Order: sequence, then C-alpha cells, then structure tokens
Amino acid sequence: MKKLLLAILFFSTAYYAQAQVLLGIPQVVNYNNEQYNGGIQNWDVEQDKNGILYFGNNEGLLTFNGRYWNLYRLPNFTSVRSVGIDSRNRIYVGGQDEFGYFYPNAQGILKYTSLLNLLPENMRKLADIWGVSIVGDEVFFRSIHAILHYKDGVVKSYKTNTTWMFMGTAKGKVFSQSADSGLMIYDHEMWKPFCVDSVLNRSGITAVLPYGGDTLLVSMLKKGLFLLVNHQLKPLKTSLNQVFLNERIYFATQIGPNLYGVATTSGGVYIMNKQGNLVQKYNYKEGLQNNNVRGILLDKDKNMWLALDDGIAYVAINSAVKSISPDRNKQITSYAFRKYGESIYIGTSNGLYRAKINTAMPDLSYSLANFEEVKNSKGQVWGLDEINNQLLMAHEDGTLLVKDNTATPLYSLIGTWMYQSMDNVYPSKEVIAGTYAGLQEITYDGSRFINGGRIAGINETLRFIVADSNNPDQIWASHPYHGVYKIELKPDHKSILHTTLFSDRDGLPTKLYNYVFHIKNRVVIATTSGVFEYNTSSKKFTRFKLLGSALNGVPIQYLREDNDGNIWFVTNKKVGVIDFHRPQGKNAFSILYLPELNGKVVGGFESIYTPDSRNIFIGANKGAYHINYQKYIENITRPNVVLGTVKLLGNKDSVVFGGYFVNKGSIVAKQDLQEIPEYVYSLNSIHFEYASTLFEHDKNIKFSYQLIGFDSEWSAWGTKSEKDYTNLPAGKYTFNVKASTGINNESEVVSYTFVVLPAWYNTIWMRMVYLILIVLALRLIIRWQKKKHIKEQERMSYLHQLELDRNEKEIVRLQNEKLEADVNYKNKELSTMTMHLVQRGKVLAKIKEVISAVIKNHDLNESSPSFRHLIRLIKDVEKKDQELDHMSVHFNHVNTEFFSRLKDLYPDLSQNDLKFCAYLSMNLSSKEMAQLMNVTIKAIEVGRYRLRKKLQLKPETNLYEFLIEIARQKTP
Repeated sequence: MKKLLLAILFFSTAYYAQAQVLLGIPQVVNYNNEQYNGGIQNWDVEQDKNGILYFGNNEGLLTFNGRYWNLYRLPNFTSVRSVGIDSRNRIYVGGQDEFGYFYPNAQGILKYTSLLNLLPENMRKLADIWGVSIVGDEVFFRSIHAILHYKDGVVKSYKTNTTWMFMGTAKGKVFSQSADSGLMIYDHEMWKPFCVDSVLNRSGITAVLPYGGDTLLVSMLKKGLFLLVNHQLKPLKTSLNQVFLNERIYFATQIGPNLYGVATTSGGVYIMNKQGNLVQKYNYKEGLQNNNVRGILLDKDKNMWLALDDGIAYVAINSAVKSISPDRNKQITSYAFRKYGESIYIGTSNGLYRAKINTAMPDLSYSLANFEEVKNSKGQVWGLDEINNQLLMAHEDGTLLVKDNTATPLYSLIGTWMYQSMDNVYPSKEVIAGTYAGLQEITYDGSRFINGGRIAGINETLRFIVADSNNPDQIWASHPYHGVYKIELKPDHKSILHTTLFSDRDGLPTKLYNYVFHIKNRVVIATTSGVFEYNTSSKKFTRFKLLGSALNGVPIQYLREDNDGNIWFVTNKKVGVIDFHRPQGKNAFSILYLPELNGKVVGGFESIYTPDSRNIFIGANKGAYHINYQKYIENITRPNVVLGTVKLLGNKDSVVFGGYFVNKGSIVAKQDLQEIPEYVYSLNSIHFEYASTLFEHDKNIKFSYQLIGFDSEWSAWGTKSEKDYTNLPAGKYTFNVKASTGINNESEVVSYTFVVLPAWYNTIWMRMVYLILIVLALRLIIRWQKKKHIKEQERMSYLHQLELDRNEKEIVRLQNEKLEADVNYKNKELSTMTMHLVQRGKVLAKIKEVISAVIKNHDLNESSPSFRHLIRLIKDVEKKDQELDHMSVHFNHVNTEFFSRLKDLYPDLSQNDLKFCAYLSMNLSSKEMAQLMNVTIKAIEVGRYRLRKKLQLKPETNLYEFLIEIARQKTP
C-alpha cells in the first residue's frame, strides 16, 4: 500500500510538472522547410565565431546568418547527421558514407573538402556519421561501426566488436559507448574503459556532461538521468524522472553553470537545474512546431536553438521580454495587473484571470503558473488597485472586491475606469472612482469598503483622475476629447463646488488627447507634444521642467512612475522608459525604447504595472508582456552586422563573395585590402546581402548602408537587408553597412571594397591607342588643312584673276557705254542744232521779207511799226534759240528708251513717226506740233491718222494714253 501511494504521488508530481507552464513565455520563432528551403528533418546545430548558425539537415549543411538561409550539399547528396566547428572555424560534418569539412575559399564561399579519401578503399563504407566531437585540433567522427580520428591530415579508425552507440565530450575529454564495453574514454590514442555498469547494457547514452567536481551527469535514451561518480552510475532522482522515461532523452547539453537542456523525442525540451527541478519547458503547447527535439544549441547571446524532427526553432530563453497568455484557448486583450498575495491577477477584455505564483522568485516570469478565470468577473476589466490590503476591480459593470478566486460587487450599473485614494495615510478612508458618468465615492469603515454614492456636479466619463497632493479637496481629471478638468470638491466630498476646464487656450498644445497622471509627486499632463504641468502663478500650463526638452514634440499617451523613480511612457504604441539611474550627457536621465513591443500595446488603453525592476507588466493586444528591466539593461549589447552574399547581376547571377573574409587561408574580421577584387565593366551591377546575428532583435534591427564612390551619404535606417547597384561607372568602390537596435546603439561598420574595371574601350591601352590615333588624325588633318589651304589659295587667286578680268571687261563696257552715250548726246545735240538752224532760217527769211518791205516803203524810223516789228522778230529768234537748246537736250535724254521700245514694238515706224510720237507723248496740241514741225494743222491731223494705223489702234483707244503707257514700261 505504501509503495502504491508513493507511485501515485510520483506520477501526480510528474503530471503536475507537465501541466504547469511558466508565467512568461519567451519569444519562440519557428522556421519550416519552406522558409529555409531544405529538408524537413534537422539533426544537429552549431554556431561559429561570427554568429552564423549551421544545421545538419536531411539535404545537406544549412546555414543561417539572421536573414538568409543557404544550403550546401555533400558530394553524394546525403543527409548531414552531425556538425562540429574547430578553433579555425572549419565546419566538420558527417553524412552517409561521407565525412569532411566546409571552409571558405579566397572569395569567402564555403567549399567542401572530403576526408573520405584518407581512408583505405575497403573502409569507406561507413553508413551514417552520427556524431562529431572536437577537442583541441583533434576531430572525432562516430559511425555505428567505427570512430574516426582526424589529426594533422591523418585519419585513424577505431572499430568495435559490436557497435559504437554514443560519442561526446565533457571536461575536455572524449567519451564513447560501446555496446559490449560500456562507457569508454579516449586517452593517448587508445579507448579505455571508464564505466562498465550493467545499466549500460540495457540503454544507450545520449549525453555525458559536467556536473560538479569529478562527477558527471549522464543521460540515457530509455533510463533517464544518472550521476557518474568514481566510475559508478547512480540514478538522479527528480520530479522529471517519469517524464524522461516516457518521452525519452534524445540529447542533453549544459546551458549554464546550474542549468541543463534536455531534448526529448516526444515532449519538447526541458530546462532543469542540477537538482533536477524544472525551470522551463518548451513544447508544442508553448509554441514549438514539433516536440521531437534532436539538437540544442545555446548561442552567443545565451538563447536557444533547436534542431527539430520537423523544422528549426529559436527560443529566446535569455530574453528579458516574455509574453503572458492568461487564456491559451482564445485571444484576449490585457488592461490591468496586480500582484496580490501569492497570486498574479490580470484584467482582460474577457474578465479577470488569476494564477498562483512563487513570489519568492525575483523574476516572476520563471514561476510556474496556471491561470483560471475569477468568478463573477465576466466582461471588460479596466483597472485593479490594492487599497487597504483589499483588491478593487474597476469593471464595465461597476466596482467589485476580489478575494482569492471570487469577485463581489460593491456597486453596479455604472462602469468604472479607475480609483484614486484621497489621503496618503493607511488605511485610506476615502477612495474616488472615475466612472463612465462622473465621480463615485467609496468610503472605508476600518474593515470594509462602502459605496458612498455618486458625487454630484459632473457627468463626463473620467478615465483619468489624480488627487492633488497639495489640496485634499481638489481632483484633476481629463477627457481625451474635451480637455483637462480641475475639480474642487466641497468639504464633505459629496458634491462638486467648482469645475474648471482647461484647453489649448490655457497653454496646452491642443484640447484633444490630454491625459492626467501623478509623476514625481506632481500632477502632469501627457499631451500630443510632450509633458506639461500647471503653473499656479500664471494659471497656464508649461512644460514639465524635470524632463527639460527630452520629450518635446513627442506625443505621449501614458505615463507611469515605478518604485525606482523611473518613468515609463507610451508614444504611438511604442514603449519607452526615462531611466534616472543612467544619466546621459547634460540630462540626469537617459531614454530607452523597447522595440520588441512596438505596435503590440493597446492603443488608447495603455497599461503598465511596475511592482519592481525585475517585474514590469505591460498590457497588449494579445495577452500581456513581462519585462525584467534589470536584465534588459544588462543584456543591451552592441549589435553586429555580417555581410552575406555578394552577387554580380547579369544574364546569370554569379556569386563573387560568400560571406567570409579570408586572408592567407584564415578567416578574418575584415577584408584584405591588398587583394581587392576587380570586376569587368560588363558586370557593373552588383547585389549585396547583409544581416545581423542578434537574433533576438531580428524584427527590430535596422540597417544603414553607403557605397563610397557613388553615394554621397548614408542611407536612412530601414529593415531592408539587401541592396542593388546597377550600371556603376568604372572606379573603386567601398560598400559600408551598419546595424542598429535603437538610439546610440550601432554596430561597427563592415566594409567590402571592389573595383569596376573600365570597358575595353576605356582601358589604359585603348587610351594609348586613342592617343596615337588622335596624333595621327591631327597630322592627317594638318596635312589635309595644308592641302586645302593651298587649293583655297589657288582658287582665291583664280577667282581674283577672274574678278580682275571681269572688272577690266566692266571698265571697257562702261567706257564703251560712255562713248556710246557721248555719241548719242552729240547726235542729239546735232539734231537739236539742225532744228535750230531750220527754225532760224525760217525766221531769217521772214526778217528778210520784213526788211524788204521796210526798204520798199522807206519806213526806217525806230518808232515806225515796221521797225519795231523787225526788232521783235529778232528777239523771238534769240529766245527760241535758248528754249530750243533746252528742249532739244531734254527731249533727246528723256525719249531715248521711249524710242527704243517703240521701235522694238513697231519696227515699221519712221524717224518722223517716232518724232511725232514723242511730241504726242508730251501732250502738245496740233497747233503746237504744226509750229514745231513747220507744217499745217491739217498735216498734223493726217499724221495722227497714219500713226494710229501703224500702231493698229482701235478708234476708242486714246493715242496719248497709249503712248504714255509705253513710256512708263520698264526695260526688261
């Protein structure tokens, strides 16, 4: 009976250990085969000095640098069952009938070197290599039939009569298990028996780990945990024994001075202390995608990576940020928290949840907790306050008193937001509640709270209220859409004496989104532009001087002062803390943001509960978060950045850098600038990939880059982890990249220098050719110019001669024209003189007749009429001589072209006709023409008639106008 009770107690303890979960679950990230593009099963995991992870995968060696996965296959395309990394960063792997190592070549690209050829031909059938153990520069590979020892380029093989079941290292020694020889130790090129306990014949060892002193911790697949003391095995009795017997230990590793990680085949991974007590456990219920864990690695940031039978998992066990799920069956939002007694209470959108915790633990997130819903708490829970050692719950149905797992209404029908004690004494005799419809009074009679009724005078919904510590009858309240209220109560606090509403007219940035809080024993207002306080002398709001200009312009929605005097705040769903224990620059404080919580807090209903620096609770859209702020500060490390693949973009992308800087065969931190890679101009488009192995901050880490020689400045910070540059001009470039997790926390710059060679037509040799061609071309041009100049001179000389000849001909022509004009002029003068002589002869004849008549009549007296008539005739002759001279010259000059046109048009015209036409064109009358021509008027009329016939004029055509029209025509 006693044994039965012990068995029941043992199994119930084991069940309880399995059923209980941790209060806070760290970040769990699962990667499936579609994400890493490899096989489903993963067998082993290791990390190198740069933080890059290596997984033994069903399809080869899988690597991960924080953003990018790469798969490297073995020559025979088999699975990689085991991975080990030595001090030189060689990645040793074991596969099926294959073993060797990966190491980067000169371009930093991992290449595989097989060690199989170091074995004789008849020993190369090895089956699977299940383990790789490295001690110093010696590497051990375990298959079922042989253990291979690689050192100084030589491989030795150690066989057993049965099978090698296990191999591992502890305290710098290599241990192995043979099915027929028990646990053995490698010593001076020999395997010596270390423990031959009979239990080893019934189960295989899965791990040998340091425990303390000379004691070793041994895990077995089917038998659980043992302590190896003085070469003897002793069972380690723990509450997890039955768990390990049921779920089988596949692998175990030490993850801390006092902690061990145990991987099981069906129950996930357990973290326990040396006493065997469960500290943490992670399985499908806690977020793992598979419970069959084959490998565990504690990375350089002390977080855990798991190689799973289906995928890979990352568990940030060292993270200071953990999530809390009050109800794992549904998604709920958390609004309020309170540690009360031995329990933690969380007010949510679906009621109040309670979990018993181990309050002795400094970090409550490690406490086992099992949440249950508090009775009578269904609905929205807005606030929790412990006043006078009693827990008050602000609920959408009113105020309830919470005790253990039951809530009892104090008043109902009016929703309550929060509570505010009106005195600073204990016990507090009066509490004011901010409700959906104003203020409610709650009094304390020494043992219990009593509903004091509604305080008359205000009907606004008041979600934020603060008692003025300088005035016991004054309350400050705020409404996000109306402004800030200063409420003065009557001495009995049953009604309101006076209410003052403040808005943007009173110094606030705006009347919207103002929230009142109690910070540093002062009433402050969180606004859209920082924090303000009321100045009683100016009766205006001014900036909160304690913070200086640190938060100026920053919209603040929530403030909470913790017990250490630090101020927690929320701005646009980002959580930050003003830490007065870490001064920075001229400020007595520093401001730290928690990027892990970006966008996860409840917008408009922010809630932060700060019992101590190790336990900060923050309400979230999905559950809640626990922050160990003290650990968070300690864990702040400078991020790193690793340069991944570099590709040249073309018709076919070519990898020119694989992520490892190699100098003289050794992996180094920086590029060797003595051997800068050069790329032809046709491949002047380049692709960079970069990442950070600060895996915990993967979603929050940001990068900035600059290509010196192309970019004038650094890029803006962003989450993008790749960059392309296309059509780069020829030249030398350096690509710089850095990472950051927040303000003043940047990584070192990682650089990659390369040269884009000029195009073939722009090389130095081609430039020399161009120079020679230019010189030759100049010479040819000069010679051509000389020839052209000579030809031009000859042409100009010829043209000059032609011009001289033309000028001479022109001079001769002008001289001829002048001579001809002179002849014409002389002819005209001769004609004029002839006419004059004719006229004068006629006059002289008339004079002769007159003289004859005078002589005949003997009338010689001057006064006689005959004599006067004679004198008159002589003067007329003189006058007509002068007029005739002028008329004759003018007539001939004017009518030369006229005569020529008439002659051309009518060749039959005689000279007398031409003269007749000239007189007609002068519009002379018939009488005048008869006198000039010394004919009768009738003769003139006859001449007109004859001329019209020669000119072939119609009767209606005016002869004068016809001649004038001909005279006006220009010579063509």
